[in-house]
Amino acid sequence: MLTNNGAMCLWQSDPHFLAASDNLQTLIDKERLFILYQTLRQVLSLSGDIAECGVYRGGSALMLARLVLLLGKVKTLHLFDTFAGMPDTNPAIDVHRKGDFADTSLAQVREYLRDFSNTVSFYPGLFLQTLPQVSHLSFSMVHVDCDIYESVLQCCSFFYPRMQPGGVLVYDDYGFPSCPGAKMAVDSFFADRPEQPVYLPTGQAVVFKTGI
Repeated sequence: MLTNNGAMCLWQSDPHFLAASDNLQTLIDKERLFILYQTLRQVLSLSGDIAECGVYRGGSALMLARLVLLLGKVKTLHLFDTFAGMPDTNPAIDVHRKGDFADTSLAQVREYLRDFSNTVSFYPGLFLQTLPQVSHLSFSMVHVDCDIYESVLQCCSFFYPRMQPGGVLVYDDYGFPSCPGAKMAVDSFFADRPEQPVYLPTGQAVVFKTGI
């Protein structure tokens, strides 16, 4: 099958991706999931763990955990979320409101990822309280999918200095009208840094950490 511009839909034939993305509980479409798959493959040879901020029901986290196993690597996946819905938001910037995406729970996501209990760690609560628990670690990939300005900015500030050179930050919400605060946070954070967000037609943006 081809895309509208005639390119091949490679995500429909890649065996590792098809196995890892099968039957997920996620709002993320296949094209964006395939970007996550490709970026994960890019950084698996690097040292450093993997993190996801904004887990919701655990669909994309399950895919990442499956892929690490399928590709024969050893990585810990750190999952950060309230697991109880959106925290306080800024109505002057954000479209989402407190309590959005509350149809989940830590217990449900733990059960959903039960096959990976040895390689997945959970950090329930607000980012300001939970991110410091991994301040001693470095990261090769971070998936930021938290929709609102303050949360995205907190992720930028925390993870950027802890990224391995060549590591990647993937911002799921960057190009979506429902998440204007996400783009604003990323753009403001990287305005005076050597890296610049690469905007993708999927709506995501990726930033590869340089060696500077």
